[in-house]
Amino acid sequence: MRGTLLLVCALSAAAAQVTEEQLRRTPADPATWLMYGGEYRAWRYSTLAQIHTGNVARLAPKWIYQSGLPGRMQATPLIFGGMMYLTAHGNHAFALDLLTGKPVWRYAKPAPADAKGCCGTPNRGFAALGERLYKVNFEGTLVALDAKTGQVLWETEVASYKAGLSLTAAPLVVKNKVIVGMAGAEFGVRGFLDAYDAETGKRLWRFYTVPAPGEPGGDTWGPGDAWRRGGGSTWVTGSYDPELNLLYWGTGNPAPDMNGDLRPGDNLYTCSVVALDADTGQYRWHFQFTPHDLHDWDAAEELPLVDLTMAGKPVKAILQANRNGFFYTLDRVNGKLLAAKPYTTVTWASGLDANGRPILTPGQEPSAQGTRTCPGLGGGHNWQPTAYSPQTGWYYFGSTDGCQMYYKTEGEYVEGQWYMLSTAGNLPGEQQTGSLIAVDPVTAETKWRVPLRNAPNGLLATAGGLVFTGDGDGYLVAFDARTGEVRWRFNTGGGIAAPPVTYTLRGKQYVTLAAGASVITFGLPDE
Repeated sequence: MRGTLLLVCALSAAAAQVTEEQLRRTPADPATWLMYGGEYRAWRYSTLAQIHTGNVARLAPKWIYQSGLPGRMQATPLIFGGMMYLTAHGNHAFALDLLTGKPVWRYAKPAPADAKGCCGTPNRGFAALGERLYKVNFEGTLVALDAKTGQVLWETEVASYKAGLSLTAAPLVVKNKVIVGMAGAEFGVRGFLDAYDAETGKRLWRFYTVPAPGEPGGDTWGPGDAWRRGGGSTWVTGSYDPELNLLYWGTGNPAPDMNGDLRPGDNLYTCSVVALDADTGQYRWHFQFTPHDLHDWDAAEELPLVDLTMAGKPVKAILQANRNGFFYTLDRVNGKLLAAKPYTTVTWASGLDANGRPILTPGQEPSAQGTRTCPGLGGGHNWQPTAYSPQTGWYYFGSTDGCQMYYKTEGEYVEGQWYMLSTAGNLPGEQQTGSLIAVDPVTAETKWRVPLRNAPNGLLATAGGLVFTGDGDGYLVAFDARTGEVRWRFNTGGGIAAPPVTYTLRGKQYVTLAAGASVITFGLPDE
């Protein structure tokens, strides 16, 4: 069944195009937002500075679009050609006039009732090339839409949802390829990363994040067939270095999540970053943050690419605030560890060795009676988008701080059924809290930390010296990038699970994001 196009307004959409040259531009054109992370480096940083620390307190809503959907959107909007393109949970998407917020077209395709996922049916955004938009549908398809009309141009099955696989990540366009990640490790699927032809939807390559016996890393799953259901989802959009022609993608937990008896070994390439040749999908290097993970600490978090000076030498680096509680700076040419330190309370490891392998603390494994371990199941830092500012040279991310009880259970694998063999829960009297953190990637030292009630849900840094983020209580907040001081806050009326972005229209800077199931755009008062 093809998607249904709902024409809700007679507005005319500009036939704007996104070229490969635009996607490769660094820094990105500040008038637009052309991909999930803002640009291939995934900085989520804008050179715009009309809105700055001195006037951000005057920021006010300019327009609001109500989608009418239940729940909270998680998507990063794309902005170009006078339009905003946004996806939503439940296989919805829409195009809005950038000036007024009025809808131009809307796409919807109900997911099959038996399609399953760990955490609802989120969708984190579009990719764009030419006059086409690309999105995934939850049940396992990649769709190309006409950006002007929202009409379906083609739809390709990535994999069958019946085994528990789902698609939620924003694709990434590289050259003529649409790179697509997947989710479903909690159901015992075998993870992969795909590339599809942007014109036809034909699959061009697939890289399995869980190697088979005889392949490099295949001996890290023990003598049995645990690799067949080994997890390793690729459910957050990665990064790309055009000069090196390398894709960098984070991978999720092994399966079953917290019962490692069934999968002896390090379980490559789960809980890792993998570097792949963008043309062929061939493996170049990997770094595993949490070998033989027992706590569901995915390494799917964003991977900003930054050029640093370390020990007096230039370094092409890649960053990650990992769910396991450690922050890492790696060499993105070869994957070697450059710097690492914990950014929250960590009890499962006493530190890292020279190669970045954790030095395990005995007795921190999940158990039948429960084991108290820090951080909790969600991290540390989870999937929520991060930001890097070249103004300060610091990396900004949110964290859930605290500990949980981890339980180990037994069970059998059944295709398409929950396969964590585990659970985790809060401890009485130990409430988890949140924080916004700034880290110097050269030293891995925390520069400042702002305690919060809950972890923030996606960040944006700007040349105005600001870091914007929203929280589950519905507040959009602007922090001073150098000090962490709150400069402005606004209650949007809907819990925020999506990151803000910024752009210019007719010479004026705006900030926009999804709050609940609405889209709200802010600007300075007209003068």
